[in-house]
Amino acid sequence: MGIIVANLFITLDGVYQAPGGREEDPTDGFAFGGWQAPVSDDEAGADIAAAIDRMDALLLGRKTYDIFASYWPHQSDEIAGVLNRVPKFVVSGSLTDPGWEGTTVLPDPAAAGELRRQYDEVQMFGSGELIRSLLAADVLNRLHLWLYPVALGQGKRLFDAGTVPSTFRLAEPVRSFPKGAVSLVYERAGDVETREMDAT
Repeated sequence: MGIIVANLFITLDGVYQAPGGREEDPTDGFAFGGWQAPVSDDEAGADIAAAIDRMDALLLGRKTYDIFASYWPHQSDEIAGVLNRVPKFVVSGSLTDPGWEGTTVLPDPAAAGELRRQYDEVQMFGSGELIRSLLAADVLNRLHLWLYPVALGQGKRLFDAGTVPSTFRLAEPVRSFPKGAVSLVYERAGDVETREMDAT
């Protein structure tokens, strides 16, 4: 049985919207598209590239798929080589004719969970809405956050209204990078428990 790993570039205040460029996702007047590059560095980039190298298949939500499909087929670097070569899956109820070669449309998160029977490591990038859906369906194995030292005060947040209450445990040692980013890899650890703090 394989695993599904969701990779997300996220700010200190939980925003994942449009890290890669000004026009990537201007939904709701988002003014900070391209926030990731100024706080990234070669070591963080190498960590991201290593995650891409490990993937056997790529899983995306519809919005991120549209962004990737309009960009990566026209690139020729090593990352593009991997993304264009591996099988691609997009969860969508409306897409019928995907333009990116090697793409299969999946109807729902449960179908995405079945990919673990076919592939050792299914990687996701972006796709915050799909991440929440996979967590709710309990089919996401790992959540890999690249946390950047930026706070934006606006934008799409991963754990927004409708989040299923959950606890997580670290699955790998924390890694930090020269410009202050931190790599955090979590696995689900169960339901949220509450109790009073012990007196000190």
